[in-house]
Amino acid sequence: MVGSNRHSSGGRIGVVGSNMVDLVTYIDRMPEAGETLAAPSFSMGHGGKGANQAVAAARLGGDVMLVSRVGDDLFGEGTIRNLQESGIDARHVRAVPGTQSGVAPIFVEPSGENRILIVKGANEHLLPADVEAAAEDLRRCSLILLQLEIPLETVYHTIDWATREGIEVLLNPAPATPELDVGRVLAATFLVPNQTELAIMTGLPTATREEAERAARVLVEKGVRTVIVTLGAEGALLVTAERVRHVPPVTVRPRDTSGAGDAFIGAFAQHYVHSRDIEAAMAWGATYAADSITRPGTQKAFADAAGFEAFRAGLTGARGAF
Repeated sequence: MVGSNRHSSGGRIGVVGSNMVDLVTYIDRMPEAGETLAAPSFSMGHGGKGANQAVAAARLGGDVMLVSRVGDDLFGEGTIRNLQESGIDARHVRAVPGTQSGVAPIFVEPSGENRILIVKGANEHLLPADVEAAAEDLRRCSLILLQLEIPLETVYHTIDWATREGIEVLLNPAPATPELDVGRVLAATFLVPNQTELAIMTGLPTATREEAERAARVLVEKGVRTVIVTLGAEGALLVTAERVRHVPPVTVRPRDTSGAGDAFIGAFAQHYVHSRDIEAAMAWGATYAADSITRPGTQKAFADAAGFEAFRAGLTGARGAF
């Protein structure tokens, strides 16, 4: 099984990104302005796009390190403990004195669709100097994952640093922001937006697969080597200068789609650093994401290697695509 050689040479994943505490409310519908509704249930869990991707990769057996910041509070202590228990090298996850941990209120509808707010908290304090402080350990990585829940200058700095060091970079431009300077992230090896993020980056329509392909081609023409567009229930789309490939989805009954994109990226990274096969890694990631949305929560929904193998063994019909 890919990923079983957890500490094999050249297969380490570095994540420079966020930690959050997810505050998840399961709702029948969103209230109108001024309206109060009773909700069926609530839960708390660990989240943040950076941590989610790190945990997904680690649960599958990946050798993962995380550079991040947490608050000087109980949430921060619990976050570091959770990362360590997930098998992640958390030596560069540190509390920022006098700050609160980031939180993400999440509202999940009966369909499994979600609406998310984020309060970045300590994540705003992850600075370029912190990346430099972790440089010795990051140099051992063959792939670095980035997202946009940390300061943009830290994202730009990390891409520039990794490019100089000859380390591949995957940027997940989420959450989407018009403040992102696209010209400063073109050196990323992989750009992995969803359709909304791709539309904001390019200013083009992306509602259909054909529109998403055209928008992705614009980024490739500007210099991005590989664009992977996550299409939700329609799978994922690979666009490079040489080829376009569609990876079909695995059809499941969703309970909670929170964290599905992070599950895809973490699993993709865990597969890719060993296989170097982009399309196979995409299929692996799409299958892992499908498994994750059959359970509530974000990190708590991410299967370990044995659980994921059981899910894959139970697939019928679409199994040959993965």
